Amino acid sequence: MVLPGIFKPRKNSEADSKKSSKHRGDSPLSPSRRSLSKSPTKSVKETDLRSRQRKPSSRSNSKNASSADTHPLNLPPDEREKRRSAMSVPSDPPTPMDVDRDGDTSSAASSPPPITHPDANGDANDTDTEGPTSPVPPPHRFKPHTSPQLPGSPWKISEPSPQPVPSIDPEACKALGNKFFKNQDYVKAIAEYTKALSIEPRSATYLSNRSAAFMSANRFEEALADAKQGQEIEPQNAKILQRLARIYVYLGRPADAVDVLNHISTFQMVSPVDRASATSMQSHIQQAEDALRRGTAGSMVIHALDQAEKGLGAGVEKPRKWQLMRGEAYLKMGNVNSLGDAQGVAMSLLRRNSKDPEALVLRGRALYAQGDNDKALQHFREALNCDPDYKDGVKYLRLVQKLERMKEEGNAAFKKGKWRQAVELYGQALEVDPTNKGINSKLYQNRAMASIKLKDYKSAISDCDRAIALDSTYIKARKTRARAMGESGNWDDAVRELKAIAESNPSEPGIQKEIHNAEVELKKSKRKDYYKLLGVEKDASENEIKKAYRKLAIVHHPDKNPDDEHAAEKFKEIGEAYECLSDPQKRARYDSGEDLIDPSEMFAQGGGGFPMGGGMGGMGISPEMLFNMMGQGGGGMGGGGFSFSTGGGSPFGGAAGSRGGRTRGGGGFPGGFSFGMAGYLCLLLNVFRQVCNSRIHRVQA
Repeated sequence: MVLPGIFKPRKNSEADSKKSSKHRGDSPLSPSRRSLSKSPTKSVKETDLRSRQRKPSSRSNSKNASSADTHPLNLPPDEREKRRSAMSVPSDPPTPMDVDRDGDTSSAASSPPPITHPDANGDANDTDTEGPTSPVPPPHRFKPHTSPQLPGSPWKISEPSPQPVPSIDPEACKALGNKFFKNQDYVKAIAEYTKALSIEPRSATYLSNRSAAFMSANRFEEALADAKQGQEIEPQNAKILQRLARIYVYLGRPADAVDVLNHISTFQMVSPVDRASATSMQSHIQQAEDALRRGTAGSMVIHALDQAEKGLGAGVEKPRKWQLMRGEAYLKMGNVNSLGDAQGVAMSLLRRNSKDPEALVLRGRALYAQGDNDKALQHFREALNCDPDYKDGVKYLRLVQKLERMKEEGNAAFKKGKWRQAVELYGQALEVDPTNKGINSKLYQNRAMASIKLKDYKSAISDCDRAIALDSTYIKARKTRARAMGESGNWDDAVRELKAIAESNPSEPGIQKEIHNAEVELKKSKRKDYYKLLGVEKDASENEIKKAYRKLAIVHHPDKNPDDEHAAEKFKEIGEAYECLSDPQKRARYDSGEDLIDPSEMFAQGGGGFPMGGGMGGMGISPEMLFNMMGQGGGGMGGGGFSFSTGGGSPFGGAAGSRGGRTRGGGGFPGGFSFGMAGYLCLLLNVFRQVCNSRIHRVQA
């Protein structure tokens, strides 16, 4: 049996079907109704042809009928069975010649009634006008949209969305940027190149142009980024690579610049002019590194770095490696100014990164060279906190700790009077770090002081010379050398050394007093040396002096040396020496040099100072010396106090006073009595009188 109407979509809406059945009173599934709605004279072939010519878009959303383009799996089971049985029949069966086309019975027999399903999701108004309503597709079925359809296919293909037309012309931006670049308006040129790159971000030309503009505007880091990006896009572009090499030179990276130029030479010749700046900078840096490694003069390193820095771009900071090399060179120079410069380099690095271990160690070494070991140790510990594995930090921390410990041990031995042990400890400390000029100069000076205590004046002078060679501004070492010279008997050189110190450093405290004492010692050295005559030390006791005198007196007595014409003179000198040194007061005057002081010298340096207040204009005359010189004056120290006469004579050298006849004598004032300003003036004027008399005698002579 032929079923030509199974795949034909229903074209009358469900609403029309219900309305017709309502008026006629019979069911929409009735075969009689179906036979009335269709002409019985139509052939099966015509019906099938009309169903094939139906458009796919005319299917309905109703589930009462199925369209021809519905997939079999989306059909109800009974409809799927019918479609399967229909496929087994030839699509174009021959038309039977004996069929009565006008009969209702044959029409009903040849066309079974359509099967309808209840409307679940369909729309009553969405209907076809030529066939039954097609079922609504399941939710997972693809709903084609309004787009072109391939011929012979029910599916529609989506068209690609049109690309937006750019509103900015990159070539126009490039041309405008070139114009600004020629006019040296680099900011606007950069802006135009940036607009062009916003449209074509992978354009090597635009990147190269903007890199050139950045470089001309001294924005080298941004120029480097563009040049490197352009190199990635076009690795064989010689123009971009040469610009990249120049940027590396401006940033202080000559090794990278040389590598880029070597890469260019693999496919294009590079002229010596293009290589000059990079090779020159690299050569100067290599010279500085070699000089530091060999330990040559730090000034050579500074010169090489200065030459290399001339190739840096405007406003480019000196590379960190170069600054560390400069600081190392300043430490090698070792003078006061260079150590300050080394600290300045370290501080500039620490301002950028306070946790830089290399900068912390550099500043610690500068402080250590200046003798500030406590702060140096603090910086070394802080550097190790930042990087516990930093070898230089560990090295210098242990070095300074060892040196500081040995120095303190030497000082402790010196304070205890263990001079020999102090000399040995100072010598061991000098071997810890021979390169530290500041600390070693102090150690040499300390050892010289201990040698003076041991009366080893030659070693003391040698140590002072070494200390001064390490630090020519070390005044304390020069004073110690002058003292060692004087103690060795060379007071002429001692006085000259002290006067040279006073001339170069007039504000040095106590230098005038030291010069005065040295001059006194010089005069003492030119007189008879009583200690030397008796063959005793200056700190000899009275018994030692007496024994020495008796022994020499027996040896040089004239009666025992009748043939020696100098025996009597020698015996006389020995007696004179014993007479002076056996008397404590005379010995004190002899040792202090008071017997050599001319009263006129008290005013030789000018100034109207009082003798009690620190000396006459810096003369340093002690009160004891002043009273000793005035022992022959108008007043005297006797009876436990000071006494003077106001009746017979005035201490001012005049006649009797207005209160003649009154005298104060006898025991004088009680012991320890302060006679006030009047007595002080009397003493001062008495000294002045003696000075005037001595000058008059000199003029007369």
